[in-house]
Amino acid sequence: MGRGDIQFHPVVAALYDPVQWYFERCQVPEHREYLTAGLDGTVLEIGLGTGPMLPYYESEAEATASFHAVEPDPEMWQRAEEKIADSTVEMALVSGRGETLPYGDNTFDYVVECGVCCSVPAIDPMLAEIARVLRPDGEFRFLDHIRSDGWVGRSQDLLTPLWRRIGGNCHLNRRLRPRIRASDHLQLTECTTPTIGIWPIREFARGTATASD
Repeated sequence: MGRGDIQFHPVVAALYDPVQWYFERCQVPEHREYLTAGLDGTVLEIGLGTGPMLPYYESEAEATASFHAVEPDPEMWQRAEEKIADSTVEMALVSGRGETLPYGDNTFDYVVECGVCCSVPAIDPMLAEIARVLRPDGEFRFLDHIRSDGWVGRSQDLLTPLWRRIGGNCHLNRRLRPRIRASDHLQLTECTTPTIGIWPIREFARGTATASD
């Protein structure tokens, strides 16, 4: 997921699943289903984390889909590998970063990211890499929290410098949709902004994009 010189801490990986329990059980399931519905062909997930997408690949994707994933954090990697071993999904997991994907051009039918754009050092290089590895008729599916409007957004601006330090470079105040729209490499095809979380993370960008001609 491409965090540059970000330091990975074992405690973050250890606490990730317990901290995310309510979010995973009650808030995000329908949105993960959106990301995985009907996936087929070759699929890449950027930033697998501890593997929360795996049950949705099992239930929502086509049985003929072939899965690949990149994850740079060794602690997250280990936890994800344990979940892959217990899953019916066969997935090739490699160490990789979003802005330097270790794959050739036009490799994947789908690229999926969930909660990664908030933490990469820069979004634009990763978007360029996503477009590079997508096949001409491929699709990028994304879900990521974004800056809200009004006082919530202003509070996110103030809190982000501290939040980044304790949250693996997670930015509370990034704007994903404008970055995709401004990209020379991707064409935004669908985007909604559901409110999923609670302060300081509230609004999300959810949608799809294709590689530009």
